[in-house]
Amino acid sequence: MAISSERHTDQFEFGIHTFGDVTSTPDGSRTLSQPEVLRNILEEAKLADRVGIDVIGIGEHHRPDYAISAPDVVLSAVGAATERIKLISAVTVLSSDDPVRVYQRFATIDGITGGRAEVSLGRGSFIESYPLFGYDLSDYEQLFEEKVDLFAKLRSEGRVTWEGRTRAGLKNQEIYPKTNHENGLPTWIAVGGTPNSVVRAARHGVGLELAIIGGAPPRFAPMVDLYYRALQEFGHGQDFRVASHSHGFVAETDEKAKEIFYPSWAETMAQLGRERGWGNGYPGRDQFEQEITHGALFVGSPETVADKIVKTKEALGITRFGLKYGNGPLAHEHMMEAIELYGSKVKPLVLEKLGS
Repeated sequence: MAISSERHTDQFEFGIHTFGDVTSTPDGSRTLSQPEVLRNILEEAKLADRVGIDVIGIGEHHRPDYAISAPDVVLSAVGAATERIKLISAVTVLSSDDPVRVYQRFATIDGITGGRAEVSLGRGSFIESYPLFGYDLSDYEQLFEEKVDLFAKLRSEGRVTWEGRTRAGLKNQEIYPKTNHENGLPTWIAVGGTPNSVVRAARHGVGLELAIIGGAPPRFAPMVDLYYRALQEFGHGQDFRVASHSHGFVAETDEKAKEIFYPSWAETMAQLGRERGWGNGYPGRDQFEQEITHGALFVGSPETVADKIVKTKEALGITRFGLKYGNGPLAHEHMMEAIELYGSKVKPLVLEKLGS
């Protein structure tokens, strides 16, 4: 069922997301170093800004197959090298970080870039950060619950008193720097479809970011309905944003997009399968095709990807779509081509179909 949206009337936004996947050269002969990957991300961000993409999201991981462990640092560099694109984490693993320092870092980026910073808070899809920073996985739920609660209070940008078990309390403390946003730093909570996480976002009065990485996007419609019902119950009103994030790739034709993207996607999925006990083999091409036709992969020509974005907006009432444009060893050169097409072709097609 399509979700009517009188709720938030901002123009639809187009984002790109990267985790800093460690990539290879186009011919696969060499794996790039992590410093090379970081420099390439900066080039990708500058291109995104030039072609009119609205938002760039930088993810946090602490693994050998990703180059980004400090998204705020990368976003600072991106902000200095760009003029208009919004800067968001995708995500900040708040459970293993300190809410005060996260707020200060992103408020600093916001001030330097003239109000372009946002933060997306999550627990992360991997657990490496917990032992790395000395946290016990048995506290997984409580860490996130308490730290989000503190972060929400910090958004008032006034004096804060707070107590919890997972961090030292605050008594009438004020946090600096301030932002120029009326309601504090623009904040989202990223969820993978857990109702409790959806309700948490509504309770704290922040945006909802749906990580749709498997299955058909319309199946998340009940989560969006739950979010807006919960907002009303918590007395926040309806003027809040919903975004979605999915993996994908754009090329000149459907066939070219599939041929370039499939090997990297299959390699990444096989690695995750080995780690998480899904199996040892590479996912079949049939599964890949199913995820494009009926599932969460946005892979194809500009027309194909644009059509799927429009259908997702109609099904969920989202106000922003984020494309995770890299995957595993997929070469920087291919990602640059995809970013160019996403900004110059996909965005205009979607806006035309939406009548914007």
